[in-house]
Amino acid sequence: NQYHIQQHHQQQQQQQQQQQQQQQQQQQIQQEQHQIHQRIQQEQQHQIQQQIQQEQQQQMQQKIQQQQMQQQEQQNQLQQQQIQQQQQQIQQQQIQQQQQLQQQHFQQQQQFQQQQQIQQQQLQQQQQLQQQKQQQQQHAARQNQLPSP
Repeated sequence: NQYHIQQHHQQQQQQQQQQQQQQQQQQQIQQEQHQIHQRIQQEQQHQIQQQIQQEQQQQMQQKIQQQQMQQQEQQNQLQQQQIQQQQQQIQQQQIQQQQQLQQQHFQQQQQFQQQQQIQQQQLQQQQQLQQQKQQQQQHAARQNQLPSP
């Protein structure tokens, strides 16, 4: 009987050990699954972070492009302003040239008028001289015609 009891007891111990081993195996499997799950989560998080970084970088690039476009527009406006200023300067120069030409023309007219006046004065002087000569001749002739005393 004692032998049977011992055998029975041994069998129980063996069963307990087997159960313990199974439990340990299950725990190991659970741990491994948990680790795998953690890895997957970590990878997913890493991917999400990368996506966020990429999006941020894209946004930054877009901003930089917008700024460059704005700068180009400003430069274009400046160039247009410069061109307008140049055109204005050219117009002003043309106006000044026209004014100078007009002044020269006016001066020439004045000189011409002055020359005409001088010529008229000279003519008048010549006429006066001729009149004086005629008067002197007439006077001399009259004196010649007078009867001598």
